[in-house]
Amino acid sequence: MSLENHLAMLEQRHDALEKELAQETLHPATDPLKLAELKRRKLLLKDEITKLKGEPLSAVS
Repeated sequence: MSLENHLAMLEQRHDALEKELAQETLHPATDPLKLAELKRRKLLLKDEITKLKGEPLSAVS
């Protein structure tokens, strides 16, 4: 698998998680643990995408 294909796949998964998060927040009885897990997975994907693109990871202070 080429780097471009791998990046595209990761970006698609990131977008899918973003949509899932948006849908979850619409429900009145949203599970905070599920939201936290979705956010964690989305962040891990973003970090992987950033690393593969060669961009510096931003530090959160």
